[in-house]
Amino acid sequence: THYRANGGVSPINEQNRALLAALQQALAERGPRIPITWANRNWKPYVKDVLAEAYENGHRNVLVLATSAYPGYSSCRQYREDYGIALQQLGLEGRMHVGKIRQFFDVPGFSRAFADGLKDGLATVREQLAARDSGSVNPRLRIMFCTHSVPTSAANEAGPRGVNYEGGSAYVEKHLQVARAVLSLVRDEAPQLLQNVEWELVYQSRSGPPSMPWLEPDVNDALEALPTPANPGEDGEAPVEGVVLVPLGFVSDHMEVKWDLDTEALDTCERLGVVAVRTPTPGTHPAYVESLRRLIEERVENGVPADLRPGRESVCAPSASGQYGWFDECEPGCCKPGRGAEKPVVAEYCTGCTDRSEED
Repeated sequence: THYRANGGVSPINEQNRALLAALQQALAERGPRIPITWANRNWKPYVKDVLAEAYENGHRNVLVLATSAYPGYSSCRQYREDYGIALQQLGLEGRMHVGKIRQFFDVPGFSRAFADGLKDGLATVREQLAARDSGSVNPRLRIMFCTHSVPTSAANEAGPRGVNYEGGSAYVEKHLQVARAVLSLVRDEAPQLLQNVEWELVYQSRSGPPSMPWLEPDVNDALEALPTPANPGEDGEAPVEGVVLVPLGFVSDHMEVKWDLDTEALDTCERLGVVAVRTPTPGTHPAYVESLRRLIEERVENGVPADLRPGRESVCAPSASGQYGWFDECEPGCCKPGRGAEKPVVAEYCTGCTDRSEED
């Protein structure tokens, strides 16, 4: 039903092609000049087929850039399993090396893309409220940073174990850090837009049985809990008149953004009498593409002294726990599910990954 309501086709393939073209142009203009293609987990072109073709064409080192920024099983480890399983099925273990670029939630271009969208979104909501003439001189606004919900067990398995993460897991903590980085950019560049504005991290797109605990609150439940023009709060609390939905957990406007936010959440806002906009995902934002290019450059530089290589760029302040920053190398059990058979998995970062032969 969701796909039929949006033209009968998933938008993600077109979005992947657009990102591929933008990255190809960036690599051609600024390097490193290496071939780039794409593979899918759940549809053509499949990972296994793309690896087989690469091997047949003489490539022996492959670098994977997963279009998923945060720590977690489905957002990181499962990609590593996909390639580990493919290498095993193709009989290429030890004959082809596959490395994976680190999680990139903290790169400058990721937060920059969201900050630009948030500034535009806040300005649009204020303009629409002024045109509606609600009588509020400084209307109360709410920013909802939205990401994909996951089972709480999966959230707890994200990242290295034994760390006192803010919000209870690496998955939650890193979203909160990026939200603060985005707000910091807006505050530095357009502080007037954040007057009388509150924010929170909410979730969407949950599935599975109702008995299984998932991260909450759902975006629609969070909206329903607000005092709004159609649902006044108690004791004369000022209503939230405007909402900006920021799809912080997504890199492109695929179906879970277009349906869960553009359809369901915006419908909820309309029913509650709230002026609302959904801001863009990074997509092919120039700053985002440039950060992805730099991540590739970070991994394939050859013959450059280590002290002259580009270091890790991060816009995130240290976590509230102060016990752990982040890492470039996955531990063997990182993001490993507590149940199920163990699967072969490629490393995320390893000694020698920056070496490549002339044919690669």
